Amino acid sequence: MSNAMIYAGIAIGVAAIAAAIVYGTENQQNYISEDAVLAPAAEQGVFTSELGMVELNKEQWHEDPFADEAAAVRAANTGG
Repeated sequence: MSNAMIYAGIAIGVAAIAAAIVYGTENQQNYISEDAVLAPAAEQGVFTSELGMVELNKEQWHEDPFADEAAAVRAANTGG
């Protein structure tokens, strides 16, 4: 009997967390103004799944602004 209570508690907890996530998402969408504009990073690589259920954002990687400095430090410390 105690195992059944543990499984029921887990199921209720998962359902409660899912409900909280759904509620929070819907609540936040109420506060997006009609004239809101997506940031450039949010527009990069957006695609819709084949099932048409979700829209995902694959943000593109940007160049490292400190790559030149890192290469100079690496060359100075490795002797090459």
